Amino acid sequence: MLEAAYDPDWAESWDSVGLVCGDPAEPVRRVLFAVDPVAAVLEEALEWGADLIVAHHPLFLRGVNGVAATTPKGRLVHRLIRANIALYTAHTNADVARPGVSDALARAVGLTGPLRPIRPVPGADPQRSPGLGRIGLLSEPMSLGDFAAQASAGLPETAGPLRVAGDPDAPVHRVAVCGGAGDSLLEDVRAGGVDVYLTADLRHHPASEFMEVGGPALIDAAHWATEWPWLRDAAALVESALGAQGTTVETRVSATVTDAWTTVRDK
Repeated sequence: MLEAAYDPDWAESWDSVGLVCGDPAEPVRRVLFAVDPVAAVLEEALEWGADLIVAHHPLFLRGVNGVAATTPKGRLVHRLIRANIALYTAHTNADVARPGVSDALARAVGLTGPLRPIRPVPGADPQRSPGLGRIGLLSEPMSLGDFAAQASAGLPETAGPLRVAGDPDAPVHRVAVCGGAGDSLLEDVRAGGVDVYLTADLRHHPASEFMEVGGPALIDAAHWATEWPWLRDAAALVESALGAQGTTVETRVSATVTDAWTTVRDK
């Protein structure tokens, strides 16, 4: 059912998605959805009694020769297996899906439909896998500063504030968003005729050069925060699909903040 919504064939060639550990024949009653497969999430899964963790980020992106419990990832695998908790990941295949990661982000910051991709996937079915990022409209124009405040209120709280590049009084109506690291889409965004682009992990030089040639405005949010809204969509999909079959599977969206940055120091 997860693969029907987030087809593994849509994943980038460098990505690693699907079942990481676990026996497909084992029963599942409780499913925990989280952005990162890390120790804090596993603790939550153990406390709640989850049988399966569905994570956005992969545990392993590169091949390994072993999973000894001498590394954080190795220890996690050992603990998952001992607790009989399976791990499944949907990463770039969930990014391009419809609805996918950026659809959830668009709704969280106040965009209205119809949403279109920033970069379409060549040859893909636009109804199921339209591409990366989304472009949409606000219900009414507002200033860049007000939109940044609205976006901040719509995203889960992390240690750091949103970073904004552009005139805070400039009008904003047409908005582009991309969950996760999105500076690879900067040129596509420029061609999309938007007023502002909200994403995560914007690097200094690409952002600086982008603004030097006229923008549009940029908003840089925490990586974890831009992908967390998708968890609710994925959980609702599981509940709906399995509920229609009469199952009693429970879902839970992890509230554990696993963003890498934990404090901000004011000068």
